[in-house]
Amino acid sequence: MQSTTTQLDTSNMDMPKYGLPVTIITGFLGSGKTTLLNHILQNQQGVKTAVLVNEFGEIGIDNELIVSTDGDDTMVELSNGCVCCTINEDLVNAVYKILERPDKIDYMVVETTGVADPLPVALTFLGTELRDMTRLDSIITLVDAANYSLDLFNSQAAYSQIAYGDIILLNKTDLVEEANLDLLEVKIRDVKKDARIMRTSQSQIALPLILSVGLFESDKYFEIKEEAHSHDHDHDHDHENHHSHDHEHHHHDHDHDHDHHHSNHLENDGFTSISFQSDKPLSLKKFQDFLDNKLPANIFRAKGILWFQESPLRHIFHLSGKRFTINDDEWKGTPKNQLVLIGQNLDHDELRSQLEDCVIA
Repeated sequence: MQSTTTQLDTSNMDMPKYGLPVTIITGFLGSGKTTLLNHILQNQQGVKTAVLVNEFGEIGIDNELIVSTDGDDTMVELSNGCVCCTINEDLVNAVYKILERPDKIDYMVVETTGVADPLPVALTFLGTELRDMTRLDSIITLVDAANYSLDLFNSQAAYSQIAYGDIILLNKTDLVEEANLDLLEVKIRDVKKDARIMRTSQSQIALPLILSVGLFESDKYFEIKEEAHSHDHDHDHDHENHHSHDHEHHHHDHDHDHDHHHSNHLENDGFTSISFQSDKPLSLKKFQDFLDNKLPANIFRAKGILWFQESPLRHIFHLSGKRFTINDDEWKGTPKNQLVLIGQNLDHDELRSQLEDCVIA
């Protein structure tokens, strides 16, 4: 089956955004979605996450975790500050219930049903009034390495889950021989060339690799905090090759780098981050060439604030897998570039040199 891409026209998305980042978790029954949800809920210190699920029971919420339940029984509050809402009829209404809450929510995670095509869910955030209030951060696809039959490739939903996933977690790898994992990766790439695949066991993954909250607003990456939380209100010119996972655009930044090799935030299997800052603007043409032709496949996440010589606007950049968004906003201070890249086995010197080449001398 040939992989197809859906190009979304987002060129007119220039209305103000509130920018609540949304991650969609998809994957067939038994792939580990529930385990990943619990992993996220238990490991996001200081972040209030809203989780939208089809049934509360699916994520195994322990009664001891539940603080209170709304009168309509579609929402529960958890003791870690997170909330959980059931998508009982309409996704849009469930999202509004979260957005209308008086407490500030930092992040939203939506779990699809195991037999769902994630595209309609994604389009709900991109193509309805929700696009004014949310930002689709990433689509994470879990694949059960132990039970992934080739027959599933005959399923349109299974095909779509891979074709539209920004990052694919090949899960339950502890149950499968490495040679078989290699073969499965080849088959996944037959559906989606250059897929960003990470192997996991029991859905355990360092959250900075799949979620962007905390990636840029934290001093663990930058000593400069003045831009913190500034991406919450943007003008989305989403050059969001949203489901066009072939043209990807990624990140950059310069100078005074703090290469935090990731304390406790990333695991030790080759994942590192590069922080880049520059007080001079970038060439838009050169940066575009960097994203299109030079960005390595082992960059999984990127986030930053970009200053282009060709534009008076401030540009908020997000990259997940092979999809990127650039949201336009007004500068609130002195223009500068700040960028964080996260990937595996990165050549820091080469990346830094390529980013420096994008800076206007």
